[in-house]
Amino acid sequence: MSERLSFNQQVIEEFRANEGVCGGPFEGAPMILVTMTGAKSGRELCSPLVYSMDGDDHVIIASMGGAPTHPNWYYNLVANPQVTVEVGTDKFEATAVLTEGDERQRLYDAQAALMDNFREYAENAAPRVIPVFRLVRTAD
Repeated sequence: MSERLSFNQQVIEEFRANEGVCGGPFEGAPMILVTMTGAKSGRELCSPLVYSMDGDDHVIIASMGGAPTHPNWYYNLVANPQVTVEVGTDKFEATAVLTEGDERQRLYDAQAALMDNFREYAENAAPRVIPVFRLVRTAD
């Protein structure tokens, strides 16, 4: 089958082929794959995302590059918070927990301190408040 792969599918394949390292626009960025269940379709979907850490939790931000709307994966995680996470060669089950208030702001600011573009995303998305999730590893 010679279909042109979607941008996300290319990133996912590069991630898996290179033990979690991606080039291009993600050169040097900490990358994570989050496999979730679609809110409407019920299908298994995978999103490559940048992340930061807070203690043992991985933190992902539904910025969509500062767009005025949430990315589709936001709705998937709200509807179906049980996910599979891939970081480097590690793969584990987790629960996506939507943060609020001071915790959300602290986590957003921490990622923006590491990746300047998140400051711009917040300005561009206003008045939308960009959602922040903790990925909490499920006990084995």
